[in-house]
Amino acid sequence: MYVCICNGVTDKQIRQAVEDGCDSVAELTMRTGCGSSCGSCLDMAAALVAECRDARDLPLPLLPVAA
Repeated sequence: MYVCICNGVTDKQIRQAVEDGCDSVAELTMRTGCGSSCGSCLDMAAALVAECRDARDLPLPLLPVAA
């Protein structure tokens, strides 16, 4: 789905940017142009960045080692 119509940035591109290390909307704007025109997409972009960053930062559960 398109998040930023003005610059043609999709949710997939935002998710990939976060996977590649993007940690803020300001950095996302520099990398993709998202939000640099009218700014109406910034709330949705911020929510996606936070969601993806939180998912990326979750530690994997430790499983007991089989004997």
